[in-house]
Amino acid sequence: MTAVFSDRIDIALRVNGEEVEARVPAGRHLVDFLRLDLGLTGAHASCEHGVCGACTVKVDGQAIRGCLMLAAQADGADVWTVEGLSDTGDLSDLQAAFVARNALQCGFCTPGMLVAAQELLAQPGIPSRHAIREHLSGNYCRCTGYEAIVDAIESTAQARADRGVA
Repeated sequence: MTAVFSDRIDIALRVNGEEVEARVPAGRHLVDFLRLDLGLTGAHASCEHGVCGACTVKVDGQAIRGCLMLAAQADGADVWTVEGLSDTGDLSDLQAAFVARNALQCGFCTPGMLVAAQELLAQPGIPSRHAIREHLSGNYCRCTGYEAIVDAIESTAQARADRGVA
């Protein structure tokens, strides 16, 4: 008897608050599924080794590298991309700070930086500059030199604390 294996897998997940069902190639990475199948191009596929952070998305509340997770592994998960987080308004003050501080130049790393920064800012307290750098250590930017990015995140944390926003 010969076993027959399908090269496609059915998945059902929630992406940016919407239920999604799809049949995906077994080896398709989550970032490729989001970009190619759903048209959500905010997360970028770059190093494909989990090193640069350009593909950062949230899965079940945690920032992860979309190039290191297969779409099939996200079956049943709650996934948020930079587009979804932007649509909810959760990133608006952080995005404004990035613009005000010139923390984005070419913009390639920006979606991953925003998702990673938002994860840090969701934690209690105001993170130190060292803590911000440490949290973003897996997100590469080749344009800004990071100082403006750290400034933007620090100013957003302070503004949120001043407004009593967690």
